[in-house]
Amino acid sequence: MPDSYFDEFRADMRAKRDLLAGGLDQAGFKVFRPAGTYFITTDIRPLGENDGFAFCRALPERAGVVAIANAVFYDHREAGAPFVRFAFCKRTVVLQEAVQRVKAAAG
Repeated sequence: MPDSYFDEFRADMRAKRDLLAGGLDQAGFKVFRPAGTYFITTDIRPLGENDGFAFCRALPERAGVVAIANAVFYDHREAGAPFVRFAFCKRTVVLQEAVQRVKAAAG
């Protein structure tokens, strides 16, 4: 592939990351912006939540959006309990809709 393909891909992923990160931040999450993955990790404690599993189970019904509880990646699950991650390797229109839904659900 030509270098231009990778330049455009990187710019597209950065824009999608920034779109989702900005929306999650506006919804009240503490956002950890990634530099080299398709996932944004967030802290749900600013939303008054501390159980990532419960949060992720309820989110589809509350907002029509899914997240992954980070605790599954921890040896000591309690250390990862307040963290959840969202994928941004989606179509831009899907991310825009997800942002609106999460912001509405967060109040």
